Amino acid sequence: MAEFSMEGEKVGLLLVTFLCLSYAYEVSVSCMMAYDEGGASAVFNSPECHRWDFSTAIKNGTDNCLIATHQGRRKYQEDRITCYPRVTVPVLGEDGVEEASVGIAAVFDGHGGKEASEMASQKLIDYFLLHVVFNTYKNLFSHSKEHEEPGQNSLKFKVDDESTLGILEKALLRTIQDIDSEFTQEALKNDYISGSTAIVVLWMNGQILVGNLGDSKALVCSRKTHFDQENEGDLVTTLQAKELTMDHHPDRDDEKARIEAAGGVVLVVGVPRVNGILAVSRSIGDIRLKRYGVIAEPEITGWRRLSIEDWYVVIGSDGIFERMSPQDVCDILLDNKDSSSSLADCIVHNAFRKGSGDNLSVIVIPLRQESPPSLEHKQQI
Repeated sequence: MAEFSMEGEKVGLLLVTFLCLSYAYEVSVSCMMAYDEGGASAVFNSPECHRWDFSTAIKNGTDNCLIATHQGRRKYQEDRITCYPRVTVPVLGEDGVEEASVGIAAVFDGHGGKEASEMASQKLIDYFLLHVVFNTYKNLFSHSKEHEEPGQNSLKFKVDDESTLGILEKALLRTIQDIDSEFTQEALKNDYISGSTAIVVLWMNGQILVGNLGDSKALVCSRKTHFDQENEGDLVTTLQAKELTMDHHPDRDDEKARIEAAGGVVLVVGVPRVNGILAVSRSIGDIRLKRYGVIAEPEITGWRRLSIEDWYVVIGSDGIFERMSPQDVCDILLDNKDSSSSLADCIVHNAFRKGSGDNLSVIVIPLRQESPPSLEHKQQI
């Protein structure tokens, strides 16, 4: 069980310490002011804030993250991927701050250079954790002021999954916002023209959330059984793909409306492009097109409870899907479940073999300890 302490009120300084099982975070009033004014970047650069180190919050082990990336037929590799299956975060419990585990995985597909995808992959975990800490602190302080009673030595908090999951969602949105703002300053200073898509998946307590910018994809491969009419009642098991994201292409009705309202145009140059240049309508960076309706606001697929039939979550850059459908990806996972190669490697190799001309990056998150039945496995009824 974690505790919190508040000291120094007589001198006008409020210091809140989160004491969890594996780390401690301190938030002062001056540091909170820096956060409110400039977000994560301001906190990390402020002399008023102590040195933030989240290394102890990130547990070792990648057994729940199968990753693969390949330069493919491109001259440069501009994709970046990151996956942390077990990250300790502070959450509000009935008696104060406790700790919980959340998984976070992301694919950043850069274009026009690697600068945007590189920064995004490097900043993601620290910025996300910092936003979780500060927003948990705000909820904690709000609760303490609302429910503290004279003579009580401890506080009881009304806690539910919705408040915790809401903090994680808000932290993700703020993280992408801060990364885009910081990259914009770097791009102006260094004359970068690059940008990056971003797809981030969070999972916690059997639920999953996706935030997406651009045309990378996230999907769930779920076990389905059906009777094979051609084989006298055999029960056949497959993995069925369910997409969790919608691509942000400039010709999508809502995206096109925003671009045109900002003074931009959608022109077809091979594919629909913003001002004939950019093939996605949401991205980190691309500062020269921001005035024409390109935004860095993720589209959120809200928290979704995973079922016992869900076997894999797959996150891939658009190069994976250039020559393969989401269903093709799930079929590969089923066909190669007993392969000595990583399932992620199998997906990348198949995409390359089928002729994809782009960088190739994929993360496979197994949701079950056991493997799904083979496609060829049939049960006689």
